[in-house]
Amino acid sequence: MAHYVIGDVQGCYDELISICKRIKFNPNKDLIIFAGDLVNRGPKSLEVLNFCLKYKNSVKSVIGNHDFYLLYLLEHKKKNKSLGNILDAENNNKIKKWLKELPLLLKIDMKETKEIFWISHAGIPFIWDFKKAKKLSDEVKEAMKNDASNILDNMWGDKPSLWNDSLKKYERYRTIINYFTRMRYLDKKGSLKLGKKDLKPIDNHIPWFKQTHHNLKKGEYIVFGHWAALDGKTKLNNIIGLDTGCVWGNKLTAIRLEDRKLFQVKRK
Repeated sequence: MAHYVIGDVQGCYDELISICKRIKFNPNKDLIIFAGDLVNRGPKSLEVLNFCLKYKNSVKSVIGNHDFYLLYLLEHKKKNKSLGNILDAENNNKIKKWLKELPLLLKIDMKETKEIFWISHAGIPFIWDFKKAKKLSDEVKEAMKNDASNILDNMWGDKPSLWNDSLKKYERYRTIINYFTRMRYLDKKGSLKLGKKDLKPIDNHIPWFKQTHHNLKKGEYIVFGHWAALDGKTKLNNIIGLDTGCVWGNKLTAIRLEDRKLFQVKRK
């Protein structure tokens, strides 16, 4: 059995199929884990989701910000031009159910190598240890079971920008979701700096991984997507970026966790 993590697909279904061929994906024995943002901007988001449903026993995923947006549209029966074919699909309830069950954070224990891989869409802030990060991910997932409509309705906004254990209800959920799905830069206190996407240095804007990597023990890794401008380059061996901008005409990237080998296909 091999474990593969695939970066932001964002509706690039043809490239997904190409990379599955490249890695020789066998759904009877392999596991694919998506790093979030399965949908939006690309031409075949519905086909990507149907792939996930078809191989649901061999596919896991964390939820990304674009996936949350689709879930909001589905939950509130909104219209959207780019995602209209999903919203009108006969199996949209199955899609909604599957998306609702996706976690913000996955922990993959590799028994043979005794390595641990933490997977989330945007990353993990240095202000949370991994036990706490997993607990907060589980908290949102549990709340989504019974209160998804209100959580999705109240998740919009950049505030609060700094985590506080005393945050309650929807402010709390919004902040957890923003760290896991929208984070790029943090300040020295751990406050989110959500307006900046490029790589030009600005005072008190620190890429999250430059602080979080100090929290990782030997044999621990973080795998994330979300930040296409990085082109997967963090300059750190233990924090691995997989968003290489496929939807923008670049590449789709996968990593095999057993040996951390990268696989890539170019956008067609």
